[in-house]
Amino acid sequence: MVCQSLLAQLTIIFLFLNGAIAQACWKNTTCSGPTDTAFPGTWESNIFAPSSRTVSPASILSKEGNFISSFKGTAQLAGNGSQYVFDFGIEVGGLVTIDYTTNGAGQIGLAFTESKNWIGEWSDASNGKFVGPDGALYSNFTTSGKYSYTMPDSKLRGGFRYLTLFLVTNGTTTVNIKDINLAIGFQPTWSNLRAYQGYFHSNDDELNKIWYSGAYTLQTNAVPVGTGRHIPMLSYGWLNDGVLGPGDTIIVDGAKRDRAVWPGDMGIAVPSTFVSIGDLQSVKNALQVMYNYQNPTTGAFPEAGPPLLQLGSDTYHMWTMIGTYNYVLYSNDTAFLQENWAKYLLAMNFIYGKVTYPSGLLNVTGLRDWARWQTGYNGSEPQMILYRTLVTGADLAIWAEDTTGLNATWLGHAAALKTAVNEYCFDPAYGAFKDNATATTLHPQDANSMSILFDVVNSTARAQGISTRLLDNWTPIGAVTPELPGNISPFISSFEIQAHLSIGQTARALDLIRRCWGWYLNNPLGTQSTVIEGYLTNGTFGYRSTRGYDYTPSYISHSHGWSSGPTSALTSFILGLSVTGRAGSTWKLAPQFGDLKTVEGGFMTGLGKFQASWALQGRGYKLSYNVPEGTVGDVVLPCLDAGRFPSISIDGRPVPKSLNPQIVNNAVVLSAIGGGSHSIVVQ
Repeated sequence: MVCQSLLAQLTIIFLFLNGAIAQACWKNTTCSGPTDTAFPGTWESNIFAPSSRTVSPASILSKEGNFISSFKGTAQLAGNGSQYVFDFGIEVGGLVTIDYTTNGAGQIGLAFTESKNWIGEWSDASNGKFVGPDGALYSNFTTSGKYSYTMPDSKLRGGFRYLTLFLVTNGTTTVNIKDINLAIGFQPTWSNLRAYQGYFHSNDDELNKIWYSGAYTLQTNAVPVGTGRHIPMLSYGWLNDGVLGPGDTIIVDGAKRDRAVWPGDMGIAVPSTFVSIGDLQSVKNALQVMYNYQNPTTGAFPEAGPPLLQLGSDTYHMWTMIGTYNYVLYSNDTAFLQENWAKYLLAMNFIYGKVTYPSGLLNVTGLRDWARWQTGYNGSEPQMILYRTLVTGADLAIWAEDTTGLNATWLGHAAALKTAVNEYCFDPAYGAFKDNATATTLHPQDANSMSILFDVVNSTARAQGISTRLLDNWTPIGAVTPELPGNISPFISSFEIQAHLSIGQTARALDLIRRCWGWYLNNPLGTQSTVIEGYLTNGTFGYRSTRGYDYTPSYISHSHGWSSGPTSALTSFILGLSVTGRAGSTWKLAPQFGDLKTVEGGFMTGLGKFQASWALQGRGYKLSYNVPEGTVGDVVLPCLDAGRFPSISIDGRPVPKSLNPQIVNNAVVLSAIGGGSHSIVVQ
């Protein structure tokens, strides 16, 4: 009898746990994500992601947004118009359930916002910038009793921090809220939202939080494939029921909206995804949908994926091609490359076919870019992107085992383009690239940042001069982008910080990160957990709203992956660890110190863990790393005393002559070092 009772209890426990596991991931998706972090440590305290896929608000605010109390699980609404604001403390997204009792008839309204600015009975805007308001959802009750309301799947709210509950009634009805919980909708294949496959930690707590805010943003941007924004846009309210692509999970541009695949955004989002959460499956599905909807005749890729399926951008066409390189570099998924190689070749023929002579520049005929509603002729930013497309395409040709010489052909095209861009688009009187090959006085942030980062600029002195010129756009809260006046774009500033870092201007990059991303992270009106799409130079959240046909202020996304540049930059340049061959078969370790004292971090690839750390010690430093055996890398050791060859030891022994140490740009370069765990001391 005792054994039977125990067996029954164990059966109940098993069924409960099995049910919990079954519900751990979103709806009918497969729990295929990692179950635990790859790098456990104290830095996990900086992860914004909740420990459960079901969360409740952290606190209760007044309708004015002032703190009232912590949320203990209950609250009361009494009388028509009464309301409370429930603060989750971080950006969240998914389906809310409220359990309540009432003594009369009426409605409970639910309204959502990412920013404190739009707390109230009308949600912030997610549906469309040219259509009606999002409004609220309502739970109706006709008599006294117990009720439970769960938002319909199609009404999933992709991104919000604040939930306003308000009472609509003709009488003296009282509603007692018994429970509020949210089923997290993002990162749908992960049972453990904190199972990061990368990490970063330094002695600067603000930089650490900025790195993790980018990582968490990317999590909120990995969404179930059936929850895209409804197209055509509604005249009132919102629906997130659009099919975005294949698989169970896909990376989109923003948590709240547009909730669509935008390959331009992926130029920043994918490298940051790789070094942090490591979710390359969402990346693969996003790229595949671009190939699935490629124009079979012309070879043009969509500007955005379905259901929006916007067409006609030359730059976003090229970002799909660059995204293909990034994905294969990080994943070594050559099967994906082979499957889509014929389409890639068609895409290259399409875009390179727009290069005209005698100039040798790309003649842009597509419409739109990240900031420009109209593009055309020989814009300098598209030239930079084409150069990067050709260089990365040359590597892809090798990885695809092409035997027709495309690697050499495309590198030759890139070299010719580089010469043409420097001849026709550079303004020697100003010391930076013009917006196009005409006599314009506009010197854009995007083209100039990319010219350095993508190595299009033709001299070291010219690159340093452009870096200095970019400082002219800086304000205390970020860099104004001249091509979108009055606006600060963390997207393009993500390229700028990497540009400064790529030529050793470490202090400038860290300064801009703290000005821009630090300002938003510490802004009490924001999410304080994610990175924003953009904002105005006066410090308001009205990004792009300086022009009458652009965004209404509450339409701005406060969780936008295209702004996550510091996450990859801090790992690849400050820690200095990056992969240069597929899945890290070859790698590079080149730390930059700036004003920091200690940094460590790492990421996972199919080959295993890549991890490094450095710490300043007196007049020198200690650099340690642990990478998979069988890999090969270059280690670049900065010289703290300019012009002096430092004393260097590896694992307690002098540097072997076989590594051929030599000083290049005030750093000692050790080439082709093998994998394993090693410690280098520089004095």
